[in-house]
Amino acid sequence: MKGHSIILAAVLILGPMLGVCLSHTVSAQARPPDSQQPLNTIKDVGDALGRCWVPPSLEKSRPGTQITVLITFNRSGEVMGEPRFTYITPGTPPEIRTAYQLSVADAISRCAPMPFAPALAGAVAGRPFAMRYQDTRGQKGADKSWLITKTG
Repeated sequence: MKGHSIILAAVLILGPMLGVCLSHTVSAQARPPDSQQPLNTIKDVGDALGRCWVPPSLEKSRPGTQITVLITFNRSGEVMGEPRFTYITPGTPPEIRTAYQLSVADAISRCAPMPFAPALAGAVAGRPFAMRYQDTRGQKGADKSWLITKTG
């Protein structure tokens, strides 16, 4: 299970919508953000959340599954309220759905509190992030890294 590849998207709603899509390779071991290294950008937040995610085991997963969660942080990087799952690939069996929801919830727990830099903390506090995880294990081209930035 070396080098699981996922695609994640972090969206911060600040009036005009800024979307950042990135691909991130995670190891079998989750790596929470270093509290000594403050997160300065939205990309840093997406990278940190991605490094915290460990997909469900192969027997409890389905490659190609996508799941999106809505998360809101306060200024100190703690999660406000309950994260809300807003999407999972249609037709996903209930036991697979539950495995992905638990893996994403565990990732959020491992990452919190997020070590926001002061400038970023003021900008993101109280604003929702839509975080999309995609399990691309075993899919052609899954190990290629790319970055797309969209505004609009």
